[in-house]
Amino acid sequence: MAVQGPMLWLSVHPCRGLVDEKIKVLVQHAAPVQRLTVHTLFRSEDGDDWEAFGHYVSDSAGAVDVSEDVCLGGTYSGHEPMGLLWSLRPVPGSRPSLRFRKKDTGTPMLVTISLHQGFLSDSFTERLPLASRVVERWYMAPGVRRVELTEGGVTGTLFLPPGPGQFPAVLDLPGGGRSLPEARAVLLASHGFVTLALNYLNPRRTAGGEYHVGNDYFQTAFSVLQTHPQVIRERIAIVGLSFGASMALGLSVYSPTIKPSCLVSISGSHVQPAGGSLGDIFAEFKKNEKNTRYDEEKRVIWHDLLLPIPSNPSKKVDVGQLCCPLLLIVGEDDQNWPAEESASDMKEMMEMSGNGHLLTVLSYPDTGHLIEPPYSPHCRSSNFINAESREKYPPR
Repeated sequence: MAVQGPMLWLSVHPCRGLVDEKIKVLVQHAAPVQRLTVHTLFRSEDGDDWEAFGHYVSDSAGAVDVSEDVCLGGTYSGHEPMGLLWSLRPVPGSRPSLRFRKKDTGTPMLVTISLHQGFLSDSFTERLPLASRVVERWYMAPGVRRVELTEGGVTGTLFLPPGPGQFPAVLDLPGGGRSLPEARAVLLASHGFVTLALNYLNPRRTAGGEYHVGNDYFQTAFSVLQTHPQVIRERIAIVGLSFGASMALGLSVYSPTIKPSCLVSISGSHVQPAGGSLGDIFAEFKKNEKNTRYDEEKRVIWHDLLLPIPSNPSKKVDVGQLCCPLLLIVGEDDQNWPAEESASDMKEMMEMSGNGHLLTVLSYPDTGHLIEPPYSPHCRSSNFINAESREKYPPR
């Protein structure tokens, strides 16, 4: 599908698809060797505007293919077929330390892609584009069902792929924060996995005060997936991000009933009391609060809270006991968690125990803590609300 502007054609394919699906942006009928700027604009559910742009020069036929051509400057550069999406950033003058988060996963991101004459870097909304196109980017595929779960005392959101099943399943353990993010879970369901985004971090309240859920809570959640009629019982994975990754590692080793078919740890660590509960892990972290640092802009750095990696086996998960494949996804510039150091130690532990063949490590240079689904907007720092204390921390 295409939209015609004065003398130019701008086409985007597909104009409707999942957020991790590549798009092809093509400009035709421009003048040969014409300087052009391709711009994307998106408004979040919180009312914040995000934009990205790239500078291109048309070829001798007057065409630009963003998927193939080199970007000469902008919010990204080089050969980056999806740079117009992953480099989205808050427009100048926006609130500081914003992180893009899709709250209503049942509605699409509406991204306007526009074409401008010359190499521009600002004031896009004040200019009339040569051509434009609106693209729908979905987390939820047609037919995916969202179910709020309150079974056996477990709370979370269950996403079911279209069709009768049976399907493989994923227990999704998000990282710290007050709200329950659902974007990764619904995207997994859109690719054919029954996925449970588990609400486990917010303290429970009773007449006697507040308490953290115990390991039995996670065992019940895993059992809910195992017994679901649309789930293949023997094919249940666990995916954890940040604190969720730490929980996933501990539960997979020490729980008598949680036996995942595979495990994915994103920006996580195995440093925690061996066999401990959620409360035990929080208590251990608090002992190390003195290791908190701040950068020159007063942003919190928690990287050192778990360092140095202990040699005492009671202070870390014995990953040498793991019986399922483990994928570690690591950002080498993670300032929030010692993910790289932890991955190195886990690799050594597993090789010494003879299960090193189960380990795969994906390590990314110049990458921070928040490793999101493909083509998600990046952020260098974001505000963080502690689920336990409800304290809002400076950007990290």
